[in-house]
Amino acid sequence: MKEQINLPDSLSEKVKAIFLLKITANWLDSVGNDILKPFQITIQQYNILRILRGAGESLTVQTVKERMIERSPNATRLMDKLISKKLIDRTRCKNDRRVVYVKINKNGLALLHKIPIENYKESLNILTDEESKILNNLLLRINQN
Repeated sequence: MKEQINLPDSLSEKVKAIFLLKITANWLDSVGNDILKPFQITIQQYNILRILRGAGESLTVQTVKERMIERSPNATRLMDKLISKKLIDRTRCKNDRRVVYVKINKNGLALLHKIPIENYKESLNILTDEESKILNNLLLRINQN
């Protein structure tokens, strides 16, 4: 059972919303980490694998960084770890050696297939579909600001 969250009454409702969003995001990260721990990858590495799977082709490292949910200054290092785990492949551009391409390989695809990411949605089973839709719309409004 999670601990009760108590925020001071003196805070405005908008400030409370900010705190609650951050607390919830951190909690969801820990749930995601628990799901991914047996597979020895992080949420950020999982995100990179999904981006590459969705692309269906090689992408530049820069493009992967731009598409990440949680932008990370160490995205290159995260990709290096995925390469060392033999989950993605790296190639250099023939015309410009500074440009590096990455692509998910069969090992990475197999790993994604094994991860029970559907368990992640159980974190929000307390919400009805209609409540989830309302929450999604509110979060989209915040992100379009």
